[in-house]
Amino acid sequence: MQSKAARAFYLIPYGAWILLFVIAPIALVGYYSLFDLDGGFTLGNYRNFFSSIYLRLTLSSFWYAFLITLFSLVISYPTAYFLTKTKHKQLWLLLIIIPSWINLLLKTYAFIGIFGQYGPINAFFAAIGIGHRQLLFTDFSFVFVSVYIFIPFMILPIFNAIDRLNPALIDASRDLGANSWTTFRRVILPLTMNGVKSGIQVTFIPALSLFMITRLIAGNKVITLGTAIEQQFLVTQNWGMGSTIAVFLILFMFIIMLFTEQREKGGSGHGKNR
Repeated sequence: MQSKAARAFYLIPYGAWILLFVIAPIALVGYYSLFDLDGGFTLGNYRNFFSSIYLRLTLSSFWYAFLITLFSLVISYPTAYFLTKTKHKQLWLLLIIIPSWINLLLKTYAFIGIFGQYGPINAFFAAIGIGHRQLLFTDFSFVFVSVYIFIPFMILPIFNAIDRLNPALIDASRDLGANSWTTFRRVILPLTMNGVKSGIQVTFIPALSLFMITRLIAGNKVITLGTAIEQQFLVTQNWGMGSTIAVFLILFMFIIMLFTEQREKGGSGHGKNR
């Protein structure tokens, strides 16, 4: 009885945290979504969300989030794989993660200088005779900077999944005559899929709601759900519509988390225990 009481007591801070910083904000967003600009009760905000403007905005947000996640995954998986084969893998992993400790705003302004008209990239283009190019306020710059921001978050779970993979399974696959591609496709990738799913979660979900990078790097060329929420709250002062977009964004996040739900598979463990 004492242990149960102690466990219940220790759950109080956790429950309070969930109530105050998860449930209450979501409930507040849902509450404000039911009011119009004049403060009157309405369901019109939800009807407006299904108009062509917001549907295009939603599709655009998903498209850019998909591109950011895809490029991050394509870069991160082989990087994480080769990191696990290096001698000082933890050191190399730390060097990759360190840039994520730098303030996002500082990194964004650094890229404004790099991609600017008088930045090093345009200086290089001018030196080789290509001339100055408009790099800022383009789809390319937005996706490039976003991928750079999210790569450490994609690499970490994939690295952990590959590092826990039992080398005996790879050896067994090769002993049975499988080539490198078959071993990767039938053994390595399925057993590290949980790491891939975690990486997709921590990349795709935040990419849906980006707003600072879209403002500073893409200008008005890229509008996502995050920038739409910012405009509704800070520019048009339509808290009801901004909250409605946020409600749908939360729903999209839950759906993505359901689709990327992790399932435990065998094969973890290090070959040292053989």
